[in-house]
Amino acid sequence: MLRFLHIASLTSLSILIASSVFKPETLSAQELPTGPNQAKPIDPNAPNVVSPTSQETGILSLQGGTKLMQEANSAVSSQNYPLALKKFQEARQVFNQLSNFYQELAGSFSGIDNRIADGHRRKALDTAEMRDNATYQLALVHRAQNQSELAVPLLVQIIRSQQPTRDLGKRAYQQLFELGFVDSPFPRPRADGSAPAPTSAR
Repeated sequence: MLRFLHIASLTSLSILIASSVFKPETLSAQELPTGPNQAKPIDPNAPNVVSPTSQETGILSLQGGTKLMQEANSAVSSQNYPLALKKFQEARQVFNQLSNFYQELAGSFSGIDNRIADGHRRKALDTAEMRDNATYQLALVHRAQNQSELAVPLLVQIIRSQQPTRDLGKRAYQQLFELGFVDSPFPRPRADGSAPAPTSAR
């Protein structure tokens, strides 16, 4: 009886070892890198997943971001500011992700296929422009609700992104001037009182 139990124990142990040795390896999902320049996921509940979407109807697309902007502008027209804030924030997030993704693609193709890299770089700049415009509209809605403490950081972000010499950057700075956050106008008027010559856009 003891000999039988001993043989059974050895058999069970052999099976256990064999199953652990020959068990197929499983791949774990990789964590996405984090950092200040890392694109944020659309769904905060699925931080490593951006669902594949159609370029025509998906939210992660130029069409999707543009539709959100249209909905936001409609909400502003009807003075539904909470909805306008929500839609402008969503549009800003979509355009920011698109810009980051196109910039990453441009970097990946740089030196491999410069034509593709340049195309993605242009798309990154275009979507960054759309993001900054959504940010500006968002700041205006905050200002309309007397929430200057929320508008000011957004306006500063626009100036940093666009530069003070571009049209959107100048408009953002003018908002800061009207809010009293800055005390020097830009562009400064000339000594003879005439307006400065317009600065060409980049």
